[in-house]
Amino acid sequence: MRRAVFTTSATIAGVVLLLSLKPHQHDTAVPPPSTAGGGTGDGTSGAAGSGANPVSRTYRGQSVDTRYGPVQVEITMSGGHLTAVRVLRSPSENGRDREIASIALPKLTKKALAAGSARIDTVSGATYTSEGYITSLQSALDSARA
Repeated sequence: MRRAVFTTSATIAGVVLLLSLKPHQHDTAVPPPSTAGGGTGDGTSGAAGSGANPVSRTYRGQSVDTRYGPVQVEITMSGGHLTAVRVLRSPSENGRDREIASIALPKLTKKALAAGSARIDTVSGATYTSEGYITSLQSALDSARA
């Protein structure tokens, strides 16, 4: 009798926990990543701004192979600050990988721009993609500061 009560209680608690979890929702407030400013894409030269505008340059991070596919970003630096991040490669082998990447990458970009560095938290449910993004971002930042 005690086992039946315990099993029933545990089952009910498990169902309540599962129902309280919310699925990922697309963050519609985040615009798609852009590359404000000009640059060559290889980080070797940049376009000089006019007047008080600082020089903007782009740098590519390394392509990082993750469990679900490669991740690579390109950054734009202006006046020593991170001004834009563009995703060049992302996991897209199947629909689920694409869906996760489409949710996680804009969030990671928003976090990176706010932090101005690669010291950002991973996105829950997209750990491998997040780690690849952060590694590629850090390599691009290293190139910019070299």
